[in-house]
Amino acid sequence: MANNNKSAKQKKQEASNPFKKIIVWFWRLFLLGIGTVIFIFLAASWGWFGDMPDHTILENPQTNLATEIISSDGEVIGKYFLNDNRTPVQYKDLPKNLVDALVATEDERFYNHSGIDAKGTLRAIVTMGRSGGGSTITQQLAKLLFHQRETATTFERIVQKIKEYVIAVRLERQYTKEEIIAMYFNIYDFNNQADGIRSAAKTYFNKRPQELSVAESAMLVGMFKNSSLYNPIRNPEGVLNRRNVVFGQMVKNGKLTEKQKDSLKKTPLGIDFNPDSHRTGIATYFREYLRDFMHQWVKDNPKIDEDGNKTNYNIYKDGLKIYVTLDSKMQKYAETAMQQHMKQLQKEFDIQNKKNKTAPFRNLTKKEIERTIFLAMRRSERWRQMKEKQYDEKEIIASFDKPRKMTIFSWDKEIDTTMTPRDSILYYKKFFSASLMSMEPQTGQIKAWVGGINYKHFKYDQVKQGKRQVGSTFKPLVYATAIDQLHYSPCDTLPNTLHTIAAGKWGNTKNWSPKNSDGEYGGYPTLKEALAKSVNTVSAQLIDKVGPRNVIDLAEKLGIDTEKMEEYPSIALGSVEVSLYEMVGAYSTLANKGVYTEPYFISRIEDKNGTVLFQHVPETKDVLSAETAYVTVNLMEGVTQYGSGARLRGSGLKNNSFYKKVVTGYPYDFKNPIAGKTGTTQNNSDGWFMGMVPNLVTGVWSGAEDRATHFASTRYGQGATMALPIWGSFMKMCYEDDELNVSKAAFEEPDDLTIEVDCKKWKKEQGNTDLDLGIF
Repeated sequence: MANNNKSAKQKKQEASNPFKKIIVWFWRLFLLGIGTVIFIFLAASWGWFGDMPDHTILENPQTNLATEIISSDGEVIGKYFLNDNRTPVQYKDLPKNLVDALVATEDERFYNHSGIDAKGTLRAIVTMGRSGGGSTITQQLAKLLFHQRETATTFERIVQKIKEYVIAVRLERQYTKEEIIAMYFNIYDFNNQADGIRSAAKTYFNKRPQELSVAESAMLVGMFKNSSLYNPIRNPEGVLNRRNVVFGQMVKNGKLTEKQKDSLKKTPLGIDFNPDSHRTGIATYFREYLRDFMHQWVKDNPKIDEDGNKTNYNIYKDGLKIYVTLDSKMQKYAETAMQQHMKQLQKEFDIQNKKNKTAPFRNLTKKEIERTIFLAMRRSERWRQMKEKQYDEKEIIASFDKPRKMTIFSWDKEIDTTMTPRDSILYYKKFFSASLMSMEPQTGQIKAWVGGINYKHFKYDQVKQGKRQVGSTFKPLVYATAIDQLHYSPCDTLPNTLHTIAAGKWGNTKNWSPKNSDGEYGGYPTLKEALAKSVNTVSAQLIDKVGPRNVIDLAEKLGIDTEKMEEYPSIALGSVEVSLYEMVGAYSTLANKGVYTEPYFISRIEDKNGTVLFQHVPETKDVLSAETAYVTVNLMEGVTQYGSGARLRGSGLKNNSFYKKVVTGYPYDFKNPIAGKTGTTQNNSDGWFMGMVPNLVTGVWSGAEDRATHFASTRYGQGATMALPIWGSFMKMCYEDDELNVSKAAFEEPDDLTIEVDCKKWKKEQGNTDLDLGIF
């Protein structure tokens, strides 16, 4: 009875105090809500709402990293990537103003929270996002790393947000604040193939991240809001306004003063747009050759995981670092020298062709021209693609006569025009190209590689891919064979008279009696004078004495592919086709005291963690004695002293108006010892110059794709005009750069030299004081 009365009493009290009941229910609902939130986050962490990254993935987030090509002087000269042009940087490489701008704008309390900013989140919920989102830098990083896909429904967006909260907390436990900031800068897509802060700094300002100014940092941080909307190329005004908002946030957070902000707001964006592209930048031909090399290298050198499984590295995603031997400054000098000269040479060629009815060809009939164009059509990409789509030949040929919009090359700038593909083939046939390769003879390191005049429009690489007749640049190999076998001195003489090698000897099918290009005969030139003047009759006598086979054997030892080289004495005049790559390697052996060092272009390859995957091991072999090599080099010094290479000294050409008009950078006035050889092929189709100083051998080729495109006269078409000026300009720039340490010293004489190279002494030793040594 008492209990019933108590119960009734309590009921009466509760009825008289309704707020107590509300409070009880409030706490019940509150605890239930807290529990539900906790359960939701636990469920998300257990993967109930979809896969979540485990600790191993959090330790090594999977992001695509571009492969970098790094020159010997530490410059990134190119990258390989598909969609993600990303190269990570460490926190220590980020300037303070960049970090300050990020934190002030994106997450003011970044250093005070553990991944989730409760105050910011609550503000975002209350204002429904009108006063800014509540995502921290860590949450944004979580989204970029694991949830970049945009969701469709509200529920999906809520679930994604919950997962980001969980991942953000895990990231904070896994990484320091500095590491999180660095990861955020490295992962963000700044548009225009600028993935990550390193690419963005290069693309928009042509700088490294640590070189960014406050204004530049603020602009890039402003792009975090929406890089598609705030694109400096498409929306410069919007980007400028957004940058100024960042300045305001930096003032608010004590990172700038009002006075600094007002001053900075007046500065322009200062964009220096340099997007990374496989077709632009320096060393484009080299980078393309390297790409093909790397495709094969990754097949031959698979990576092995913990379970022993083999997979191939991906040069577009795995962030390899390829350290190459090219020197970025030498490469720039080489490209500049080539472009300056070829522009002038092309201008002169076009002038001379105005009255040429078969331009750009010479000595071709109308039928031969049609044949030439047709063969070019068959080799074209258009023909290949249409053939794959099973068009018949008539349809393919007809497509070449339909006008199309296209962008074509010119030396001033690209031209947007409309023409038929057939006409474009004829247009491109007129252009001369050039190639250059430079290497250190002692190490084999290739320091510069220029495969053509413009990779975008002329993709054929004339350094290693192309082989052309080498002309007189092959003669030093004939002379070296004679010195090696017959112990000749540069001062030995041979008669300058027609020399006939009869049919049946050395594989000849008919009598061979080469003429001198200048038509001059008579006298007894020394070997040094004969090589300097490129006297064909002397070369014929030398190969008749040593035999073509011995010259070919020497060429093979010097790294030249001799498989298709026939044993005819005509090789003495350079009728063989050799690549520039092979010629530079061969000449380097002479500069390196007879030791052949295989040319190479990769020093080492590292993975993204710095583990060395490949390290170059030099390959060398003794080919000639140091004495033979030195004597041959001494012979070639005569070419630049009084032969076709003497214009490197400025000798006799300072008042030559033609040379001044066509050649950029002349006169060169080199005073130091230089060994070299020019080469000119039949009809002036190819011009060569091979030049050496003790620690650098550089070869240059110049000519048109089609051999029927050439100058009418040797005055313009010889190697001394076509190729030598590129070598001269390149070396002039190298010598002006003291950091390169290009030698001006004399070639080192061997200690055991038995062959006399001083012709005055040699004359006395011969006891013939009446012997006419010509120019000596």
